[in-house]
Amino acid sequence: MDQVLSPLVVTSDPRVFNQQLPEPPGPRCELAPWGGPELVPALVCALCCFFSVVYCCFGYRCFKAVMFLSGLFAGSLVIFLLCYRERVLETQLSLEVSAGIALGIGLLCGLVTVLVRSVGLFLTGLLLGLALGAGALLATEPWYRPPSAWVPAGLLVGLALLGALMTLRWPRPFTILGTALLGAAGLVACADYLVEGLALGGRLGQRLRAVPGLPPLCWYSWALLGAWPALGTLGAVAQWRLTAEGRGRPDGKLKARGVGGRGSRGWRGGGRRRLGSRRRPPAPQSYLRSLRDRPRAPRSAPHTVLDLDYDSGSTTPLTAPPAGRP
Repeated sequence: MDQVLSPLVVTSDPRVFNQQLPEPPGPRCELAPWGGPELVPALVCALCCFFSVVYCCFGYRCFKAVMFLSGLFAGSLVIFLLCYRERVLETQLSLEVSAGIALGIGLLCGLVTVLVRSVGLFLTGLLLGLALGAGALLATEPWYRPPSAWVPAGLLVGLALLGALMTLRWPRPFTILGTALLGAAGLVACADYLVEGLALGGRLGQRLRAVPGLPPLCWYSWALLGAWPALGTLGAVAQWRLTAEGRGRPDGKLKARGVGGRGSRGWRGGGRRRLGSRRRPPAPQSYLRSLRDRPRAPRSAPHTVLDLDYDSGSTTPLTAPPAGRP
């Protein structure tokens, strides 16, 4: 008796016809060394970690220095990507030439952000919005997958412009919040490089390109992502309570006595009294002694002449003795 064979069906999943095949292995979330950092990237990471601590804890106090570093890093990064990835004047620039051009333009951008206060505030708010948008893209990965790359791009641009406008309107709170969150983001990026080789940075790039079918993040990636708002909150509180007072403030207000507030009101109200109460310095003793030892001439009584008769022109001294007296 002939055996009837079922027709051959080609599918993408062979487990439908063979249940004995094992499940495909999922991504392993084991915290293992990934090969170790190289020398130059490790030095750059250490420098970035130092500047991130300055941003997070002293961003509002060191306002001009932070604005210079923001302009330097932002300008250098953008120009380096444009020069190294794209062809300039039909020529592919080398890594050294691209880095030199990026450094020069970054220095120029840093000087502009220091000299023009509104540009520095705008750049701080812009970076704050970009950081918030990047964190939102990474945090919402398990629940939301963007259909196209225009959705995350629009989210980043909208949050960046909103942060820039809010920072220009309220300089002090948003400068403190922006520098604290940017410093915390730098610390998290350095830790991500040392732990898993910038896996969070690569995942952010994939989210921006709206790559489908991404594997879930590991537990240590979520731990690093959760440490970012915690470090940012600690840095903002430290700046607000401890290190935000002093000179170099972006709003241009000084709380020194006599400049603004109660001190200036008292100065304006009592200005005349204070100016009038100033005394001349005392004369030297030698000058006083010379005046005291100088021989005095005998005084003569002053005679004031009063014209009593305009027509005759007779005059009588006012100090003359009266008639009948010697």
